[in-house]
Amino acid sequence: MFSKSRINEPGPKAPGTETEKPRAPEGAMTRPASDFTPPSMPKAKPAASILSSDLTITGNIKTTGDVQIEGTVEGDIRAHLLTVGESATIRGEIVADDIVVNGRVVGRVRGLKVRLTSTARVEGDIIHKTIAIESGAHFEGSVQRQDDPLSNGTTPKLAPPTAPVVE
Repeated sequence: MFSKSRINEPGPKAPGTETEKPRAPEGAMTRPASDFTPPSMPKAKPAASILSSDLTITGNIKTTGDVQIEGTVEGDIRAHLLTVGESATIRGEIVADDIVVNGRVVGRVRGLKVRLTSTARVEGDIIHKTIAIESGAHFEGSVQRQDDPLSNGTTPKLAPPTAPVVE
């Protein structure tokens, strides 16, 4: 009833039955296969680095990416997005574009957007562009708004007024 065709089967070819590669039309521009460069793939954003709750770091951390801290860090942290987990403790300065504090921070906090959740405990000054403090957060320190809190760690001090010279 059905018969199998031998057209697509591999095997020895009879002389004169070889197929030619298709050719481009006369006058068409072609380029060799070796000149082909595949389109570049968009780079995927790397996942956040997570420091687990059983990890203790003594030293500074600096990255342009995102970091989630669940353990203990004794040192300064600089990142793009920093999330301090509920079980985390940081003793040092934090500098990041976005900061979410769920745990404990002892030190200065500098960020464009700073958020203290209801479980946060912060002991230190906060320098920010925007801030949100949820009900229940514990905070001891001063809060200062700056247009560019990431630029440097100090605020310029005005020179004390000088007494007029009386002759």
